[in-house]
Amino acid sequence: MNRRRSIILGILVLLLALSSGCGQKPQAAPDAGAGNAEANLGSVQAPNEATPQNSDATQGAGGVDQPQLKTESIEVYFTDEQMLELSKESREISYPAEQDKYLAALKALQTPNTVSQFSLWGKAEFHSADFKDGTVTVDLTLPDEARLGAGGEALALDALKNTLFQFDEVQAIDVLVDGSPVDTLMGHVELTHPLVRN
Repeated sequence: MNRRRSIILGILVLLLALSSGCGQKPQAAPDAGAGNAEANLGSVQAPNEATPQNSDATQGAGGVDQPQLKTESIEVYFTDEQMLELSKESREISYPAEQDKYLAALKALQTPNTVSQFSLWGKAEFHSADFKDGTVTVDLTLPDEARLGAGGEALALDALKNTLFQFDEVQAIDVLVDGSPVDTLMGHVELTHPLVRN
């Protein structure tokens, strides 16, 4: 009887030791993707910063002509830590050509200027935003850490729509995940193809 208790106790201790190690997952190192705010600051400027207008600014190293960046003031949308509502912020974006402004606008959604704001798209990776016939086709990757709950997903879609529909020429938005249409971005809100301006 005593031996039986010792064996059962030994098995329980072994199971406890094994199960305590299973709950610990290694921490992923921050990648240099779209969620990295420092990497994205090159295409997004704070509202009060001005781009220097120098006549020599179009020449790069070795005297080779570089395209001059266009700048535009837009509205981008963030939320607070509780994800209750969107807040609007003016932002200056820079882009080399007209077709690049949509991707620059989406990247502006990833970097809030204050700690009280939360980016709903901070960990998403935007690959492209192509404009054709009134529709912007957005191709993105959503890593697991970029996925939000139902309320966050709805606010993220609203932030994306509000940001892109401020351009008068945009009448629809088609969101693709890794090049393919999906029924839902994060598993909660149905995604129509395309999203049309109201």
